Amino acid sequence: MNIKPLGDRVVIKKVEVEEKTKSGIVLPNSAKEQPTMAEVLAIGSAILEDEKKSKELKVGDKVIFSKYSGTEVKMDDEEYTILKLNDILAVVE
Repeated sequence: MNIKPLGDRVVIKKVEVEEKTKSGIVLPNSAKEQPTMAEVLAIGSAILEDEKKSKELKVGDKVIFSKYSGTEVKMDDEEYTILKLNDILAVVE
């Protein structure tokens, strides 16, 4: 991946979670909502330069983000999302 986010933006890759119903039926991707959990792949320079923000978020963190935020980009047959730091709601530990 050669995406370098600018300013207070973050590049994430959505984490696909296989969903099953209580009866054990696996739901196909077309039948379920888009995931709101992702892995951080790159962080913009404005976040890295701010000591407080850089301690909160690191590359490799799993995060939960706002449902309809960001811009989706497809590179090398992979889908990435670029969004502002404010659209990240929580870090999953």
